[in-house]
Amino acid sequence: MGKSGRDWTQIYAIYGMEEGQTLVFLLIHAIFFSFLSVLFLIYFNPICDIFESLALPAGAARFAAGFTGSVTSISAVCLFFAAGNIFYSSVALHWDMAQRIVSAVNDWSTVKYALDVGCGRGILLNAVAMQLKKEGSSGRVVGLDRRKTTVSTLRTAGIEGVQEYVTCREGDARRLPFSDNYFDVVVSAVFVHRVGKEFGQRTAAAAAERMRVLGEVVRVLKSGGVAVVWDLVHVPEYVQKLQELRMEDIRVSERVTAFMVSSHIVSFRKPNHLLQPPGEVRLDWRCTNLC
Repeated sequence: MGKSGRDWTQIYAIYGMEEGQTLVFLLIHAIFFSFLSVLFLIYFNPICDIFESLALPAGAARFAAGFTGSVTSISAVCLFFAAGNIFYSSVALHWDMAQRIVSAVNDWSTVKYALDVGCGRGILLNAVAMQLKKEGSSGRVVGLDRRKTTVSTLRTAGIEGVQEYVTCREGDARRLPFSDNYFDVVVSAVFVHRVGKEFGQRTAAAAAERMRVLGEVVRVLKSGGVAVVWDLVHVPEYVQKLQELRMEDIRVSERVTAFMVSSHIVSFRKPNHLLQPPGEVRLDWRCTNLC
């Protein structure tokens, strides 16, 4: 059960999952390795004979057959675990982290415009819209995604009963199609790490593309506005960039395993006045306050 009282079946029924191809790939291989493990167990002695035919002593042949069968079994378990973690991360965990992102903003009643960068299926987008509705706000949330997901995203908003609070736009997060200082709140969930992946995840070019996204988030955020980003792996880079941009109240959550890697929520506030030069900011991302 998530923090909102929903279980994964309800969430999956509305939103489905984005990593479906990866999940199917892992499950097919897990089943294949499981089948091989059963074969090794049933036909262990004939397999030992095959190894002996390769000029191995009887003891060595039995060891080789047992070792191969064990590795096959462990591989099947690991693949099933990976598939389960991806499914959990894409459905139940994504929903729970969306609730945490929403709770990181202290006051939604004054929010007029919010932005979800990389809205995808709309889990976070609709969580923001539901919070605006709960507060009785007249605010609106814009979901931006480069993929053509507008129809499906608006469909989920309709199911959640918040369609009047939601607008969708297609666009590139590296060049947000909005004016400066436009949004009171900017949020994003497991999206920024995908930007620049055409250059390779660990390259300087990919890192530069991710930093462009953060720069755009800061540009469209109003002075005094709050941004909250949940993402994978690259949190130290984000914090360093936010330091350079002289953001305030930078906070990093505890580590959460998502999609088989580490993830964190990063939140910050855009200052009303930039009083300190970049060299005077001191922040160790590992020691910041927890969300």
